[in-house]
Amino acid sequence: MLHHIIVKWNEQVTDKAEMAERAAEAFAEATAIPGVTRCDIIPSCSDRENRYDLMIRMEMTQEALVLYDASPMHKAWKENFTKYMEKKAIFDCEK
Repeated sequence: MLHHIIVKWNEQVTDKAEMAERAAEAFAEATAIPGVTRCDIIPSCSDRENRYDLMIRMEMTQEALVLYDASPMHKAWKENFTKYMEKKAIFDCEK
């Protein structure tokens, strides 16, 4: 399955490229979670007000989603990045 996290940064974020780099660091060990085979950090190529700023796309098994949700990496992501999010969407789909 593909797990997408789509983020719109809030007004506290003045450097979206830096936030993408920080997100890449936060997810650098994603494939260490059993069943997670890929993790891509994809910044938006447009800077329009009505667009989201970042997408994290992870390829994983259904079973890995439970492991990811419980992982220290996921908890750290939420703890360290939620305060910078105006909104977030999560979308899962088959490949």
